[in-house]
Amino acid sequence: MLIQPVILCGGSGSRLWPLSRQDYPKQLLALMDDKSLLQNTMLRLEGLHPCAAPIIVCNEAHRFLVSAQLTEIGILDAQIILEPEGKNTAPAIGLAARAAVLTHPSSILVVLPSDHLIKSTDLFLAAARKAVDLALEKNLVTFGIKPESPETGYGYIRRGLGLGAGYRVDAFVEKPDLETAQSYLASGEYFWNSGMFVFSAADYLDALEHWAPEIARGVENAFATRDQDDQFTRPNEAEFKACPANSVDYALFEKADNVALVPLDAGWSDIGSWQSLWAASEKDTFNNSIQGDVILNDTRNSFVRATERLVTLIGVDGLVVVETADAVLVAASDASQQVKRVVETLNDAHRQEHLLHRRVHRPWGWYETVDQGPRHVTKRISVGPGEQLSLQKHRHRAEHWVVVRGIAQVTCNDETFDLAENESTYIPVGALHRLMNAGEEDLEIIEVQTGEDLRESDIERFDDAYGRANDLERS
Repeated sequence: MLIQPVILCGGSGSRLWPLSRQDYPKQLLALMDDKSLLQNTMLRLEGLHPCAAPIIVCNEAHRFLVSAQLTEIGILDAQIILEPEGKNTAPAIGLAARAAVLTHPSSILVVLPSDHLIKSTDLFLAAARKAVDLALEKNLVTFGIKPESPETGYGYIRRGLGLGAGYRVDAFVEKPDLETAQSYLASGEYFWNSGMFVFSAADYLDALEHWAPEIARGVENAFATRDQDDQFTRPNEAEFKACPANSVDYALFEKADNVALVPLDAGWSDIGSWQSLWAASEKDTFNNSIQGDVILNDTRNSFVRATERLVTLIGVDGLVVVETADAVLVAASDASQQVKRVVETLNDAHRQEHLLHRRVHRPWGWYETVDQGPRHVTKRISVGPGEQLSLQKHRHRAEHWVVVRGIAQVTCNDETFDLAENESTYIPVGALHRLMNAGEEDLEIIEVQTGEDLRESDIERFDDAYGRANDLERS
């Protein structure tokens, strides 16, 4: 028996806007400490043995960010499966199960979302071992969170008869109203639905074939015709897009008769809103959770996070205030679940604030726009040691580069040369060019673009170290 960690790393975390953006979602953010939620999820599994290298299922657009975060915590052997399109949890887990049975046919999958908080790792690991034991008896196992309050934002699971270290599941129920949630809490028979699962890869694929055959076929066809690019596994795009979308709860767990539950009381939260993040955070004597440059006066029961500027609150109670470089959110704490509506409004208006932060991460580093006008854009660019931008040219803009830290190796048409700090160069319109960090520290430059078309789409890419196509990604 071998335990196979499977981490589901999709989703946009729109309820945590403006920190969480489509291109940099909440699972990649450090919300509770100096590690991202994804990194903490991976580190939580270190005490679970024997474990195979993890399988991560994520969005194609996040592949380099996920890989970089895993490298930061010393995980170099993960298999990263790239979903061509979000299809919910049943197909995503199906892809991971297909990958697992290739190398370890009897493996037990421990399936975890990448964006949950669990305060007690020891209690989680103890529950996970109980779940593995039940999965070895051909059960499909889920974790039920012991409810702390009559929460109306979660689905619930009603426990049945005892089964080993857990229970048989009697029923899954939808998000209740407050009165119903209060009755669930009083009964002691209901648990919050965590969205975490344990089962054998083979049993999951058999259950998928029985209860959701169209999903089973779609996953099988997409995985059978996959492409492999180093650590990245790309299922066939057309086959996967033809696969029906459904959650594992609806597709399997609400139908199967071998579903088990293991209780978990380990300080769990899905960090699904600013209110839930406030509830999970450390607070001052006035019940405020603050981070960043914040000054409060006569303020209580509030969540305040500043990332770029000083934020002050005076004489308020129960607010959420989140400041970023390009957006500020102010909301009543009990209305924080409605943040998703703001994201929908931004999307409908074809704005960019729900997609990108001002700082945009790329496999070679990052860039941020610091000023722009009708015919110019000024950007700050950071390139990691040994990294390089693609070989490219622009049809409508010229670029001026000034090195402010490190050593830049510049290619411009047929010439290659180095630039040190305080040195600069000019890239004419149409010149074939590339920027590389030739030093051992981060390279930082200031780039000033001038011309009639300064959109990111004005990039014609000829060579790329990261295997990216000639698309709308910045170099």
